[in-house]
Amino acid sequence: MTNIIQLDDENTLQVIPSLFPDSDDFELWGSIFLAIDKLQTIEFNEGADRHQWRFSYLQQSFSLNFEYYSESIWITPEGTEATNLLSSLHEHFCLNLQQ
Repeated sequence: MTNIIQLDDENTLQVIPSLFPDSDDFELWGSIFLAIDKLQTIEFNEGADRHQWRFSYLQQSFSLNFEYYSESIWITPEGTEATNLLSSLHEHFCLNLQQ
């Protein structure tokens, strides 16, 4: 099961999967994780040890970030309006992960 924790002081959602994806598998993992109502993927960017899925929620942009060496996955808003939607996005993920 994947858990998502809102870190208010950092305007970040920390994503904690039960099984951390391998670097080569993150593109697929992220596309499946983001395949829920009201989310649209925008683009995938791949680096040596850090990858990113950009997506939108309620017409605002966010990033699903992956860092292999620190075994970290987190979501960050892109802009003030997206930051204001972070709690709503957190709730949306939690409701969909329960199904």
